[in-house]
Amino acid sequence: MAPEPKRILVTGAAGQIGYAICPMIARGAMLGPDQPVILHMLDIEPAKQALEGVRMELVDAAYPLLMGVVASTDAEEACKGVDVAVMVGGFPRKAGMERKDVMSKNVAIYKAQASALEKNAAPGCKVLVVANPANTNSLILKEHAPSIPAENITCLTRLDHNRALGQLSERSGVHVGKVKNVIIWGNHSSTQYPDVNHATIDGKPAREVIGDDAYLDGDFISTVQQRGAAIIKARGLSSALSAASSACDHIRDWVLGTPEGTWVSMGVYSDGSYGAPKGVVYSFPVTCKAGTWSIVQGLSIDEPSAAKMKATGDELVEEKALAMECLGEAA
Repeated sequence: MAPEPKRILVTGAAGQIGYAICPMIARGAMLGPDQPVILHMLDIEPAKQALEGVRMELVDAAYPLLMGVVASTDAEEACKGVDVAVMVGGFPRKAGMERKDVMSKNVAIYKAQASALEKNAAPGCKVLVVANPANTNSLILKEHAPSIPAENITCLTRLDHNRALGQLSERSGVHVGKVKNVIIWGNHSSTQYPDVNHATIDGKPAREVIGDDAYLDGDFISTVQQRGAAIIKARGLSSALSAASSACDHIRDWVLGTPEGTWVSMGVYSDGSYGAPKGVVYSFPVTCKAGTWSIVQGLSIDEPSAAKMKATGDELVEEKALAMECLGEAA
């Protein structure tokens, strides 16, 4: 007998990432090949016609696992009974905009969506924030949805994690499936720290296999940090396919568990592990089991790594202060 369908919310569903992720979810990439799903798609009123087009295509694709589609511009309706919420919608930074302008727009969006989720989502709803600034957007959501446990609100750094795996795979010539345990520390921004010190390639230390510390401490880090900008330059559009795939990976591992001996990177509410600032959403290495994540403890951290981890943490503290200032002005 098939399990009961799970309801999955995608906000910004008529946009690029939404258009990429909805068919992935409908095919089982997020919750597995045996889990039926009902998609809840939310977007803003000006995107209503495009949203209807996405709904029509999902119907036309006749996905066996897709048991229903809700397409709405009303957050309360879209959040009703959802088990998983993938928050893709946000206000993008445009030319000439100051950071505070972007933050103000997103603070307002995430404050409203937090309220809708808190009132309408299913108990135990798992939330993944994708829209930038992802770490701070997820913090705003947490602050305004106090009944949703802090551990159920996360942000996407799996995209950066997967980018790091891909770079090591290309450099070594070893298939990406044999590259494991990179870490993304901190913010999903250009200050993030992609750390290979505990990574393995085909079971051997990544540094040993690559044999080029100058690359791993230099171009590798900057390539992962700047990959989003490089894709915009190449495509004229931001990452959509890779972001959607990574969001599916994030939820799948969170719900179904990480393989034994493997960790992944997730932006989670910081408990101060590894000297990270408390009270922000910071990316750590985590393992997942039975629907819960745990920060991997006891990893050795050298001085250069500690300095990079502190720098990205400092940025998150600054972002939090800016967000709180915007909240105060909006009150």
